[in-house]
Amino acid sequence: MLKRISVLMLAGFTAMAVAGCGSGGGGGGGAITMGFSQVGAESGWRTANTKSVQDSAKSAGITLKFSDAQQKQENQIKAIRSYIQQKVDVIAFSPVVESGWDTVLKEAKDAKIPVILTDRAVDSKDTSLYKTFLGSDFIEEGRKAGKWLVDEYKSSTDPVKIVELQGTTGSAPANDRKAGFQEIIKAEPKFQIVASQTGDFTRAKGKEVMEAFLKSTPDIDVLYAHNDDMGLGAIEAIEGAGKVPGKDIKIITVDAVKDGMQALSDGKINYIVECSPLLGPQLMDLAKKVVKNETVPTRVITQETAFNQEQAKAALPNRQY
Repeated sequence: MLKRISVLMLAGFTAMAVAGCGSGGGGGGGAITMGFSQVGAESGWRTANTKSVQDSAKSAGITLKFSDAQQKQENQIKAIRSYIQQKVDVIAFSPVVESGWDTVLKEAKDAKIPVILTDRAVDSKDTSLYKTFLGSDFIEEGRKAGKWLVDEYKSSTDPVKIVELQGTTGSAPANDRKAGFQEIIKAEPKFQIVASQTGDFTRAKGKEVMEAFLKSTPDIDVLYAHNDDMGLGAIEAIEGAGKVPGKDIKIITVDAVKDGMQALSDGKINYIVECSPLLGPQLMDLAKKVVKNETVPTRVITQETAFNQEQAKAALPNRQY
């Protein structure tokens, strides 16, 4: 008799558990499934960002469906539509470019699947299409780069000729890092951006474009690169041209990945503005909240700093990425 009661109780618990898992997906207390569309693997930063998302999902008990867009917007839109069809609980993605997302985001909204933007924003006027944007303040990163430059040349009256390696055309970090930098330097006419071109955030393209800059513009004082990888590629081009990076041409970059920090420690880069890729833990926390329909801030900014040579030397031994 006791055995029969135990069996009946177990059957009851099993039925309750099945009902719980089936009622409203992750919001009903079951495991959360996240569809995540990554930009690509164009840099050390992006590789670290992907690892952070994957490791954090595992730690948080969130099932991750991951896709790599290989720098193409059409691949991301396809991935998001696939996640909608699969009825995931939440979608997160780092948009390749800022524009052209309204249609697919409306499809997610109509399917009642919350969307989180990570690392990069979209320029949609309808902010109800996503729950929150988690990432850096790219304009502020550009301002930090500009402020260092202004301070570095404060006692100089000569023209300062700057070349700029921009990130992927149309992407939020490229647009904003350019805008923030220009906002700071425009007050002083001595700062002149003599050439500005995209290097697509890659080391190979950074080298290629810098080689072209060196041929077309012999007198370059400063390079401002929108990420470390392009800056590292540019260093190869500068050394190939018989010049000394960090001395003949001052270099400012953004990200603070390990290779960049090593170059800063070695004096080949002069200043790096940090942009942390370790967004995974914050993303998983936000995912759990939006799936439960809890209120979250519409903008979550990551905490970051900037480094000179001495600070880079101190930070390098414990650098995670």
